Amino acid sequence: MKWQQIPLGPLQTNCYIVENPDKTCLIIDPGEEGKKLIHLLSQRKLKPIAILLTHAHFDHIGAIDVVRETYKIPVYIHKQEEKWLEDPRLNGSQLFMQIEPIMVNPADHIIHNEGNMKIGEFSFHVFHTPGHSPGSVSYYFEENDVVISGDALFQGGIGRTDLPGGNSGQLLKSIHDKLLSLPEETYVLSGHGPVTTIGEEMDSNPFLNGF
Repeated sequence: MKWQQIPLGPLQTNCYIVENPDKTCLIIDPGEEGKKLIHLLSQRKLKPIAILLTHAHFDHIGAIDVVRETYKIPVYIHKQEEKWLEDPRLNGSQLFMQIEPIMVNPADHIIHNEGNMKIGEFSFHVFHTPGHSPGSVSYYFEENDVVISGDALFQGGIGRTDLPGGNSGQLLKSIHDKLLSLPEETYVLSGHGPVTTIGEEMDSNPFLNGF
């Protein structure tokens, strides 16, 4: 399995492409610039089979519909945010006057529980990691030492908690219980910024000193 980080949109939100040797791939958080993303996928002759969302904030969902329609693939989201895609107030786009309200068609599949998930030949584990938002999830590809954490954990930082449904105590508990328990060599692919590792954040992240 290989992965690629693609920053998209004005907030440079990281979209991730996770691919297998047969060129099938998962698209995680297609936040903006759908045509650019489709062009990159076409250049690499990749065959998307699903869109996975770490959460439904506006900067992670803007290109969903154009990508979904192009490839005729399903969208997965956690049950606590299944209504957010259609609601600019909940997904946060209504809160920023410089951003057009974002409304996306409903997801095709709802993630109800943590645990193992299999899509095509991709097998991974879903962690519910709320705090940045109530339905935030992280996708852990154990065999490849990779966790895609959305906006829960960043290099040297953690997600903001001042948007609808945010809770700082809950976020720190999610990070401690679900992410810091992973092997230290695990790569953390965050929603913004560079790639880091669990070990690096345990050692140097100032927000996690209490742990």
